[in-house]
Amino acid sequence: MTILYLFDLLGTIAFAISGALAGVRKEMDLYGISVLSLVTAVGGGTIRDLLVGRIPPFIFRDYNYIVLSLLSALIVFFFYRKVERGYNTLLIMDALGLGVFTVIGVKVGIDYNIGYIGSIFMGVMTGTVGGMIRDLLQGEIPLVLKKEVYASASLIGGVVYLILFESIGENYITIIIAILVVFLLRVLAIWRNWNLPKPRV
Repeated sequence: MTILYLFDLLGTIAFAISGALAGVRKEMDLYGISVLSLVTAVGGGTIRDLLVGRIPPFIFRDYNYIVLSLLSALIVFFFYRKVERGYNTLLIMDALGLGVFTVIGVKVGIDYNIGYIGSIFMGVMTGTVGGMIRDLLQGEIPLVLKKEVYASASLIGGVVYLILFESIGENYITIIIAILVVFLLRVLAIWRNWNLPKPRV
């Protein structure tokens, strides 16, 4: 088990819990909570794999992702109040997950030779599309489209990864620095309440 894989699983848990929490807040039943948990955790990576022709998608080659997502849904279902009290810790895990998912997405793009822009797009997709599907399923405008430095942090992290990849190659230094860039941008955005500018209407 590599460090990147371990962080990937931690990010999956964080994303799954955020999806399950959204389901509870919308007063969904266990099935609805489980669906939101699963799509939030693995939706972006699954669509990424389908787009690049990585068949079968990663969730059908490693069932740990599905198992962890559904276990997270059950934990939230039975211990919602306790999980919600640890929401700040969840945000930190979510920021870490965003960084890891971004790097993995960019790496998949590079491996499948879809070019730099396509690789960055795969990184952003891996990190954000699951949350967008979650928001659409609960009848809301996706959070990443209306406020917060989230997708933009993923975008910057993807660019940093590609610059380092071209400079020093693919190694743990490249991976860790790119993850840290996304993580720190996201944490600072939460702490300082950063949002992208909106038009004055």
